[in-house]
Amino acid sequence: MNQTVSPPHEQAIDAWISERAAHVDECLQGLLPDGASVPSPLHQAMRWASVGAGKRVRACMVYAAGHACHPAPDHTLQVALDKAASAVELVHAYSLIHDDLPCMDDDAMRRGKPATHIEFGEAMALLAGDAMQPLAFEWLSDMPIAPALVVQATKSLAQAIGSQGMAGGQAIDLQSTGLELGESDLAAMHGKKTGCLLSASAQLGAIIVGAGSAQRESLRAYSKAIGLAFQVVDDVLDATVPSDQLGKTAGKDAAAHKATYVSVLGVDKASELARQLHQQAYEAIKGFGVHGHYLRGLADFIVRRAY
Repeated sequence: MNQTVSPPHEQAIDAWISERAAHVDECLQGLLPDGASVPSPLHQAMRWASVGAGKRVRACMVYAAGHACHPAPDHTLQVALDKAASAVELVHAYSLIHDDLPCMDDDAMRRGKPATHIEFGEAMALLAGDAMQPLAFEWLSDMPIAPALVVQATKSLAQAIGSQGMAGGQAIDLQSTGLELGESDLAAMHGKKTGCLLSASAQLGAIIVGAGSAQRESLRAYSKAIGLAFQVVDDVLDATVPSDQLGKTAGKDAAAHKATYVSVLGVDKASELARQLHQQAYEAIKGFGVHGHYLRGLADFIVRRAY
């Protein structure tokens, strides 16, 4: 393994990611409606999809970016970061509910357990996703920061998940089934489908702590590279790791005749591309110095999943 992919601080970063994931889980437990409250099945489905599972990479991106721009946030800023981290995880969870539906990717397994529509039925799963998206924006609206920053944060997340972001990327993905795509086409599609929400997560952390334009631009370049690397690694894992280790059905894209980085480049070249993107991400955040160590560690974590 390349030394830049497995740095000496690997264990410390893994511990930090695990700690942040557990913290976000606590936040989600407290922020989501109680599973017993009416309508109970809907609230249970929302909790099923969002609590107790997932790597929480997007939430970690919020915290890592916030730390890079403001290493010592006070209690008020920390509350705002918690709200934003919870919001991006809720949006991500809602997108996974919809991705798994029979009309989309038709997957029965998610995060090592039955997909939400398998556990609660298609109608309740659809409603759970519908309810989770506006709830995420409600949490952003409650952030205890300047109203102008709340507006910026809200706009950033909204743009990331709309027709020019996550939803648009999924639409292109559906339209591309069975077609031959080149590497640039894949990059454009996944830049929307996966990259936009990761990028917004970094921007939220920066916005909350009052980062300047130069810092935000560095984070854009970083998250663009690492967002694409995330998808490349996902494609490698999908082609090389069994379902019980992956936490979802392996080989689904190949079976559905969808273009992936592995189908276009092969495993070896796709892995090399992930390494190159990893280095680009490192280069983008050099200006943060020691304060960028969580961002660097997160980039390492994303890329070394495939090794």
